Amino acid sequence: MKIIIADDHAVVRSGFMHILNFQRDMEVVATAADGLEAYDLVAKHKPDVLLMDLSMPPGESGLIATGKINEDFPDTKIVILTMYDDEEYLFHVLKNGASGYVLKNSPDEELFAAIRTVYDGGTYIQPSMATSLVREFVKKDEGEVETDPFKILSKREIEVLPLVAKGYGNKEIAEKLYISVKTVEAHKAKLMEKLNLKSKPELVEYALKKKFLNF
Repeated sequence: MKIIIADDHAVVRSGFMHILNFQRDMEVVATAADGLEAYDLVAKHKPDVLLMDLSMPPGESGLIATGKINEDFPDTKIVILTMYDDEEYLFHVLKNGASGYVLKNSPDEELFAAIRTVYDGGTYIQPSMATSLVREFVKKDEGEVETDPFKILSKREIEVLPLVAKGYGNKEIAEKLYISVKTVEAHKAKLMEKLNLKSKPELVEYALKKKFLNF
Protein backbone atom coordinates (compact mmCIF):
# COMPACT_ATOMS: atom_id res chain seq x y z
CA MET A 1 0.00 0.00 0.00
CA LYS A 2 1.27 3.45 -0.92
CA ILE A 3 0.71 5.92 1.93
CA ILE A 4 1.07 9.69 2.39
CA ILE A 5 1.22 11.32 5.82
CA ALA A 6 -0.03 14.90 6.34
CA ASP A 7 0.84 16.56 9.65
CA ASP A 8 2.31 19.96 10.49
CA HIS A 9 4.85 18.51 12.96
CA ALA A 10 7.97 17.07 11.34
CA VAL A 11 8.69 14.77 14.29
CA VAL A 12 5.18 13.29 14.02
CA ARG A 13 5.56 12.69 10.28
CA SER A 14 8.94 11.06 10.85
CA GLY A 15 7.64 8.86 13.66
CA PHE A 16 4.67 7.52 11.75
CA MET A 17 6.72 7.03 8.60
CA HIS A 18 9.18 4.93 10.60
CA ILE A 19 6.59 2.57 12.08
CA LEU A 20 4.61 2.23 8.84
CA ASN A 21 7.65 1.43 6.71
CA PHE A 22 8.38 -1.51 9.01
CA GLN A 23 5.13 -3.13 7.87
CA ARG A 24 5.69 -5.49 4.96
CA ASP A 25 2.57 -4.31 3.11
CA MET A 26 3.02 -0.55 3.63
CA GLU A 27 5.25 2.12 2.15
CA VAL A 28 5.21 5.86 2.92
CA VAL A 29 5.84 7.55 -0.43
CA ALA A 30 5.62 11.19 0.74
CA THR A 31 4.79 13.47 3.67
CA ALA A 32 3.03 16.86 3.77
CA ALA A 33 2.99 19.74 6.24
CA ASP A 34 -0.50 21.07 5.42
CA GLY A 35 -3.64 20.32 3.44
CA LEU A 36 -2.57 22.10 0.28
CA GLU A 37 0.70 20.18 0.09
CA ALA A 38 -1.21 16.97 0.81
CA TYR A 39 -3.50 17.66 -2.15
CA ASP A 40 -0.54 18.23 -4.47
CA LEU A 41 1.23 15.07 -3.31
CA VAL A 42 -1.90 12.96 -3.69
CA ALA A 43 -2.23 14.30 -7.25
CA LYS A 44 1.38 13.34 -7.92
CA HIS A 45 1.63 9.93 -6.23
CA LYS A 46 -1.98 8.63 -6.30
CA PRO A 47 -1.54 6.86 -2.92
CA ASP A 48 -3.86 4.15 -1.66
CA VAL A 49 -4.21 5.78 1.76
CA LEU A 50 -3.71 9.30 3.12
CA LEU A 51 -3.20 9.83 6.86
CA MET A 52 -4.54 13.32 7.55
CA ASP A 53 -4.21 15.49 10.65
CA LEU A 54 -7.10 17.93 11.17
CA SER A 55 -5.23 20.86 12.66
CA MET A 56 -2.38 22.15 10.49
CA PRO A 57 -1.95 25.91 10.91
CA PRO A 58 -1.14 28.17 9.17
CA GLY A 59 -1.72 26.18 5.95
CA GLU A 60 -4.93 24.64 4.68
CA SER A 61 -6.73 22.58 7.30
CA GLY A 62 -7.17 18.84 7.14
CA LEU A 63 -10.96 19.16 7.07
CA ILE A 64 -11.02 21.31 3.93
CA ALA A 65 -8.31 19.24 2.24
CA THR A 66 -10.19 16.03 3.03
CA GLY A 67 -13.23 17.26 1.15
CA LYS A 68 -11.20 18.37 -1.89
CA ILE A 69 -9.13 15.19 -2.07
CA ASN A 70 -12.17 12.96 -1.66
CA GLU A 71 -13.90 14.76 -4.56
CA ASP A 72 -10.92 14.78 -6.93
CA PHE A 73 -9.16 11.52 -5.97
CA PRO A 74 -11.85 9.14 -4.66
CA ASP A 75 -9.57 6.12 -4.99
CA THR A 76 -7.35 7.50 -2.21
CA LYS A 77 -8.82 6.48 1.14
CA ILE A 78 -8.44 9.03 3.92
CA VAL A 79 -7.79 8.17 7.57
CA ILE A 80 -8.04 11.08 9.99
CA LEU A 81 -5.27 10.86 12.56
CA THR A 82 -6.01 13.33 15.33
CA MET A 83 -5.81 14.20 19.01
CA TYR A 84 -9.50 15.19 19.14
CA ASP A 85 -11.73 12.63 20.83
CA ASP A 86 -14.84 14.54 19.80
CA GLU A 87 -17.96 13.12 18.16
CA GLU A 88 -18.67 16.34 16.26
CA TYR A 89 -15.28 16.12 14.53
CA LEU A 90 -16.02 12.47 13.75
CA PHE A 91 -19.40 13.21 12.14
CA HIS A 92 -18.07 16.02 9.99
CA VAL A 93 -14.91 14.33 8.71
CA LEU A 94 -17.05 11.37 7.67
CA LYS A 95 -19.35 13.82 5.88
CA ASN A 96 -16.30 15.22 4.10
CA GLY A 97 -15.28 11.83 2.78
CA ALA A 98 -12.90 10.32 5.34
CA SER A 99 -13.01 6.53 5.69
CA GLY A 100 -11.25 6.26 9.03
CA TYR A 101 -10.80 8.10 12.33
CA VAL A 102 -7.98 7.20 14.74
CA LEU A 103 -6.61 9.03 17.77
CA LYS A 104 -2.88 9.76 17.85
CA ASN A 105 -2.49 8.13 21.25
CA SER A 106 -3.83 4.80 19.97
CA PRO A 107 -1.61 1.70 19.87
CA ASP A 108 0.31 1.17 16.63
CA GLU A 109 -1.77 -1.94 15.89
CA GLU A 110 -4.93 0.16 15.77
CA LEU A 111 -3.43 2.45 13.14
CA PHE A 112 -2.32 -0.54 11.08
CA ALA A 113 -5.82 -2.01 11.33
CA ALA A 114 -7.39 1.28 10.23
CA ILE A 115 -5.15 1.54 7.16
CA ARG A 116 -5.79 -2.06 6.11
CA THR A 117 -9.53 -1.73 6.69
CA VAL A 118 -9.99 1.38 4.54
CA TYR A 119 -7.67 -0.04 1.88
CA ASP A 120 -10.00 -3.03 1.62
CA GLY A 121 -12.98 -0.72 1.18
CA GLY A 122 -14.23 -0.59 4.75
CA THR A 123 -14.64 2.17 7.33
CA TYR A 124 -12.64 2.25 10.55
CA ILE A 125 -13.78 4.23 13.57
CA GLN A 126 -11.84 4.61 16.81
CA PRO A 127 -13.49 1.94 19.03
CA SER A 128 -13.97 4.39 21.90
CA MET A 129 -16.00 6.64 19.56
CA ALA A 130 -18.05 3.97 17.78
CA THR A 131 -20.82 4.28 20.38
CA SER A 132 -21.41 7.92 19.40
CA LEU A 133 -21.76 6.95 15.76
CA VAL A 134 -24.18 4.12 16.51
CA ARG A 135 -26.24 6.44 18.73
CA GLU A 136 -26.54 8.93 15.89
CA PHE A 137 -27.81 6.33 13.42
CA VAL A 138 -30.26 4.89 15.96
CA LYS A 139 -31.59 8.37 16.63
CA LYS A 140 -32.17 8.97 12.91
CA ASP A 141 -33.77 5.55 12.47
CA GLU A 142 -36.22 6.30 15.26
CA GLY A 143 -37.12 9.59 13.64
CA GLU A 144 -35.82 11.75 16.45
CA VAL A 145 -35.56 15.39 15.40
CA GLU A 146 -32.01 16.80 15.33
CA THR A 147 -31.92 19.80 17.68
CA ASP A 148 -28.30 20.83 17.17
CA PRO A 149 -28.12 23.03 14.04
CA PHE A 150 -24.41 22.31 13.81
CA LYS A 151 -25.17 18.78 12.63
CA ILE A 152 -27.39 19.88 9.76
CA LEU A 153 -24.73 22.04 8.11
CA SER A 154 -23.81 20.96 4.61
CA LYS A 155 -20.31 19.86 3.64
CA ARG A 156 -19.58 23.23 1.99
CA GLU A 157 -20.97 25.17 4.96
CA ILE A 158 -18.65 23.21 7.24
CA GLU A 159 -15.71 24.22 5.04
CA VAL A 160 -16.77 27.88 4.86
CA LEU A 161 -17.38 28.32 8.60
CA PRO A 162 -13.77 28.26 9.87
CA LEU A 163 -12.54 30.35 6.94
CA VAL A 164 -15.06 33.11 7.64
CA ALA A 165 -14.25 32.96 11.36
CA LYS A 166 -10.53 33.31 10.60
CA GLY A 167 -11.20 36.51 8.69
CA TYR A 168 -10.82 35.38 5.08
CA GLY A 169 -12.69 37.50 2.54
CA ASN A 170 -15.20 36.13 0.06
CA LYS A 171 -12.67 36.13 -2.78
CA GLU A 172 -10.04 34.31 -0.70
CA ILE A 173 -12.57 31.69 0.39
CA ALA A 174 -13.72 31.25 -3.21
CA GLU A 175 -10.12 30.65 -4.34
CA LYS A 176 -9.43 28.18 -1.54
CA LEU A 177 -12.57 26.14 -2.20
CA TYR A 178 -12.59 26.53 -6.00
CA ILE A 179 -16.09 28.04 -6.03
CA SER A 180 -17.49 31.41 -7.10
CA VAL A 181 -17.75 34.46 -4.85
CA LYS A 182 -21.54 34.36 -5.23
CA THR A 183 -21.55 30.75 -4.01
CA VAL A 184 -19.47 31.75 -0.98
CA GLU A 185 -21.96 34.51 -0.18
CA ALA A 186 -24.84 32.03 -0.46
CA HIS A 187 -23.13 29.55 1.88
CA LYS A 188 -22.41 32.30 4.41
CA ALA A 189 -26.05 33.39 4.37
CA LYS A 190 -27.24 29.80 4.93
CA LEU A 191 -24.71 29.40 7.74
CA MET A 192 -26.01 32.44 9.57
CA GLU A 193 -29.60 31.34 9.03
CA LYS A 194 -29.13 27.73 10.18
CA LEU A 195 -27.07 28.73 13.23
CA ASN A 196 -29.37 31.67 14.03
CA LEU A 197 -26.45 34.11 14.12
CA LYS A 198 -26.77 37.83 13.42
CA SER A 199 -23.19 39.06 13.02
CA LYS A 200 -19.63 37.99 12.24
CA PRO A 201 -18.51 38.36 15.91
CA GLU A 202 -21.26 35.90 16.85
CA LEU A 203 -20.00 33.51 14.16
CA VAL A 204 -16.42 33.80 15.47
CA GLU A 205 -17.64 33.11 19.00
CA TYR A 206 -19.57 30.10 17.76
CA ALA A 207 -16.52 28.79 15.86
CA LEU A 208 -14.42 29.11 19.01
CA LYS A 209 -17.03 27.28 21.06
CA LYS A 210 -17.13 24.43 18.56
CA LYS A 211 -13.30 24.36 18.31
CA PHE A 212 -13.46 25.09 14.57
CA LEU A 213 -10.63 27.59 14.82
CA ASN A 214 -8.37 24.64 15.66
CA PHE A 215 -8.84 23.39 12.07
